[in-house]
Amino acid sequence: MKSLEVKTSSDGFWNDKSIANNVLKKIKKINNTIDFYNELSNQYELLDLYLAENIDSNNVNVESISELKIFSSLVKDLEIRTLLNNNNDDKNVVLTIHPGAGGKDSQDWAFMLYRMYIKWAESNNYKYSILSYNEGEETGIKDVSIQINADYAFGKLQSERGIHRLVRISPFDSNAKRHTSFAAVFIDPLIDDDIDIEISDSDLKIDTYRASGAGGQHVNKTDSAVRLTHLPTGIVAQCQNERSQYKNKNQAMKILKSRLYQLELEKEKEKNKQLENQKLEIAWGSQIRSYVFHPYQMVKDHRTKFETGNTQSILDGDLNKFMRTFLLSSINSKKNN
Repeated sequence: MKSLEVKTSSDGFWNDKSIANNVLKKIKKINNTIDFYNELSNQYELLDLYLAENIDSNNVNVESISELKIFSSLVKDLEIRTLLNNNNDDKNVVLTIHPGAGGKDSQDWAFMLYRMYIKWAESNNYKYSILSYNEGEETGIKDVSIQINADYAFGKLQSERGIHRLVRISPFDSNAKRHTSFAAVFIDPLIDDDIDIEISDSDLKIDTYRASGAGGQHVNKTDSAVRLTHLPTGIVAQCQNERSQYKNKNQAMKILKSRLYQLELEKEKEKNKQLENQKLEIAWGSQIRSYVFHPYQMVKDHRTKFETGNTQSILDGDLNKFMRTFLLSSINSKKNN
């Protein structure tokens, strides 16, 4: 840590901005880790103090219970940090949602998932920004991309990658029949500047359009939004949240590089199997999680078998229990292989 801080005050530190920024990122990461452990230690001492004051009492006061809940939450966070030890787990992410089979219902379902992840980010005090938001023709959304900045964001959100299935009485069916809807969630790590991803201009298709919907209201009078298509892979990245076309293009390029980087990671992981092959048809038989509102209330993860009957709390962003169970399941699966 000290050696890194010494570098920041050395002559010529900013001669190479890429190297300088990486050093600052490392310092920030170390400081965040130190802050977390200090908070954990301080909370333990505070809890110990409250419990010591009530050791001769048969009743535990409200303050002790409150401090215990806070300490318990920090311990769970520590457990997650311990499990997340892959190279990209600590990176920020771009979360993208696409509706699938189900028409109007699926576009509405995609919006519900969008709201769920926003609520999750807010409840954990994570910073986020809407990179692109394309409204549905009548309701919901056609697609949305959200950048989430948080410690271990990519690692935590691994549990969300895949097809999400909704079963409910459709609000768009005049006969009040039960409908099944699908939406796909993709998670890509935002890569650091020191990771070099080469993209040839001839491999790019660049489109500009007028921004609309969430995040685009302030720029929807000009064609400031940018969509990049990587022709060899068909991967698309778009951004509309900045006022200038130049800034949106730069952000879209960063997202595209992150997705190409993720593609390379998946190729290695799956022995050269293309990432697109993992994107199963957004329909029956490929879902990772089901959200059932009729004829009963249940959210169930089909990989871990973890489930809860409190569907509303999940849609309000209470996802940490699913993430923790998925991580523990993944670790146990590795040990058994």
